[in-house]
Amino acid sequence: MKDICVTAVDGNRQRLDGGAMFGNAPRSVWEGWITPDSQGRIPLNCRAMLIESDGRRILCETGIGNFFDPKMADRYGVFETEHMLLKNLSLLGVNEDSIDFVILSHLHFDHAGGLLNSWEDQQTDGKKLCFPNAKYVVSREALSRAKTPHPRDRASFIQDLQPLLESSGRLVVVDSTNHPEVLPETLSFYFSHGHTPGHMHTIVNSNKSRIVFAGDLIPGRAWVHLPITMGYDRFAELVIDEKKAFYDKFSDDKTWVFFTHDHQVSMSHIHLSAKGRFESHDNIEKPIRFAI
Repeated sequence: MKDICVTAVDGNRQRLDGGAMFGNAPRSVWEGWITPDSQGRIPLNCRAMLIESDGRRILCETGIGNFFDPKMADRYGVFETEHMLLKNLSLLGVNEDSIDFVILSHLHFDHAGGLLNSWEDQQTDGKKLCFPNAKYVVSREALSRAKTPHPRDRASFIQDLQPLLESSGRLVVVDSTNHPEVLPETLSFYFSHGHTPGHMHTIVNSNKSRIVFAGDLIPGRAWVHLPITMGYDRFAELVIDEKKAFYDKFSDDKTWVFFTHDHQVSMSHIHLSAKGRFESHDNIEKPIRFAI
């Protein structure tokens, strides 16, 4: 098997309320992990994972992008005015036209917003999908949830995105029991449902190691600790059970866990400490064409 190269690509950053991001953990605890600003918001990356293998380029996630109008961008702490994912891909010599697949763990705006063109461009061209030659891959449950959200999470979805995806002619819908023939056999999927139904985690497999995209099941190192969940999780107790099952499967020296929201680190190994606590180890800040 040829080497598969994985690169962490920063998208637009955001700031969200630390209390919401840490659920029922008290501020006196979580502010020791991530320092909040004067409004109680913590810095979060919206990091994509670029996979290059056998001449194909696959992008896991698109981050939050900069599709918001200025008022909403200010609310969610999105201060960069450029589409940073496209810019940072370009700096790697990767044009958006060269992306073959975009895999979305789910369709919350901070994971799928980067599919849309920037707010400024929308004023003249309307909302359009980026990555014009890519197939867009999403789970059936995640798509269904985005189309008929619960009142509790309706604000997490982009109202106009689903019709654009479905009318593109390039949408690939995945069930938990199937592997799309169009995708490389080196990729597989793992599903969780506590954060949102149909949350799909991409696994990049090789003979030497593997990388698992953690998505919002484990947004970053601070959420590795088993009891820590988010206020944004639909079912917090289920998240804890799913994290334990995830660790039972993926906490080994062969497996790297890729974080989308950690403001400093892109991926780590996860081990159980002597004290019985799951922790991140061997942190890698920003892998560039990391061969597995």
